[in-house]
Amino acid sequence: MALTAQQIDEQRKEVEELIAGPDVGFAKALFFGKFKGELLYPYPTLPADKQAAADEMAAKVKSFADAHIDHMKIDREARIPDSVVQGLADIGMYKLTIPPEYGGLGFGQQQYLKTMEILGGHDASVAVFVNAHHSIGVRALCLFGSKEQQAKWLPGLYDGSKLCAFALTEPEAGSDAGNVQAVATPTEDGSAYILTGTKHYITNGGIAHILTVMARTPDPSNSKGKVTAFLVTPDMPGFEVIEARAEKCGIRGTATGKMRFTNMRVPKENVLGQIGRGLQAALTVLNYGRVTFGATCTGHAKACIRAMTEHAKKRVQFQQPLSEFHLVQKKIAFAAAHCFAMEAATAECAAFIDRGAPDYMLETAILKVFATEHLWTIVNDTLQVYGGKGYFCDQPIERWMRDARINTIGEGANDVLKAFIAVVGCRGPGMYLKGLQDDMLGGRWSLRKIGQSLGVVGKLAAPWLTTSAPTVPVQSSELTEDGYTLARLVREFGLKLPHVFMALKDEATFAQAELVHERIADIAIDLYVSSCVLARLDHLLAGKGGNGKSIGADPYADAVSGKYFLKLAFRRIRDRFAALDDNDDVNLFESAKSTIAKF
Repeated sequence: MALTAQQIDEQRKEVEELIAGPDVGFAKALFFGKFKGELLYPYPTLPADKQAAADEMAAKVKSFADAHIDHMKIDREARIPDSVVQGLADIGMYKLTIPPEYGGLGFGQQQYLKTMEILGGHDASVAVFVNAHHSIGVRALCLFGSKEQQAKWLPGLYDGSKLCAFALTEPEAGSDAGNVQAVATPTEDGSAYILTGTKHYITNGGIAHILTVMARTPDPSNSKGKVTAFLVTPDMPGFEVIEARAEKCGIRGTATGKMRFTNMRVPKENVLGQIGRGLQAALTVLNYGRVTFGATCTGHAKACIRAMTEHAKKRVQFQQPLSEFHLVQKKIAFAAAHCFAMEAATAECAAFIDRGAPDYMLETAILKVFATEHLWTIVNDTLQVYGGKGYFCDQPIERWMRDARINTIGEGANDVLKAFIAVVGCRGPGMYLKGLQDDMLGGRWSLRKIGQSLGVVGKLAAPWLTTSAPTVPVQSSELTEDGYTLARLVREFGLKLPHVFMALKDEATFAQAELVHERIADIAIDLYVSSCVLARLDHLLAGKGGNGKSIGADPYADAVSGKYFLKLAFRRIRDRFAALDDNDDVNLFESAKSTIAKF
């Protein structure tokens, strides 16, 4: 059933409130046909002291993982042993992002992600467990907690004695985070809230000692109320763990819980952040989780590359190693190219966070979609190279496949994030072209005003565009042509969007044009990631590898792979430009509706 005009208007108001913010980020500029090179160049590196601390911690994590994390046992028994949970605490894993004044190490995002990359390449269950504690658990307190709350709650979160969870998802609120049904009603004396509701699919939920719980609170501007974040502990009367460890396809070692809150009294001092601003807090916290996806997927991809190449070199068929066959080489090259790109985009997003950039919401969503989708392809290709051997449980490949599948669903399903990328990215250009803000109220694009902007003879000269392609500030002469190509594609993206808006005619049509959203998002994803890859290549070809190390120290920092990625991405972008005008959408809808009607 199609949405009514009132439902569309309600969703529009909620989305506008969530996405309103600075229009200064790198990715948003791409939608205007601009390239803000100063935000990506030079490629981010760490100061020597911070790099040394990150390397030392990474070495500890790798040594511990190799010696004590039995990934096959964790998968088989569907549990991370207490010895591993405590062992991670003993090496300081839970201290990383906690401020030093509360017993932590105060790591920045770039430092933290180097350790998460290692865990991602070793065991996905452990990586997800730590990410839930750090990136979306502890992080909520660090970002939105008052000094009093931080002093009360942060101590103990670094020594393994207390674990965190972030409880947003409900039976009716998954990707639709705004549909939270849990309710928190203030008491008559104003000293507390009475919280009632259910949460499920919560990582660490059934074993956590502190949970950030999202629930609706009354608000005079919204009949449904607005979402507020609360700090909750399992010892509160009315807190019930319905299921501590749900059986799952992959990441089986994680404790994915379901909880019920029945008339649970939560002191007003436990409100985290501002009343009614819980969804904004959730989106901010999820930015950190999505960047962590970039690191863990990079680690997982590196493990696949190593396994795939080692097997292909040893396995002989038709009198030659598999590594000599072109279709196997194609899979290895694809994996190497996209792993290079994952690492580049992760580094740039982490640097945005460390610099305190005002706007990186779009970049983290892009990174999450890119890393998780391409990791799935890489894992699938690894299994294909292994053949029948990879399908059996004495090899890690089938587990890698099961573990990787959740990545495109968790912390924002990729289909939803693609719509998010397209809508948020188009918001700026749309607000100029009669303005999304006005069009949402008026219901029509102003074709006359758009025509004036475009020029009566069809020459597009909108104010946000220059007559020439933007400058991509690469220094290496080896990358000059790639820089020119990227610049031309960025400009073409900015030129294409007004024509897309005109073809759709009104905001309501655009809001529900999901196939258009997908194409726009896919173009933006490859443009942004290609920009990160060029910055990394420029850094590499200047004589230094990732994070300032010598170019030969990292087998995954291969300029050839980075250049190959650009070829693949540029071709995909051109194909999607063409598909904005020439596609089979009508046939798709006919087939889908015909099939749906039969069942």
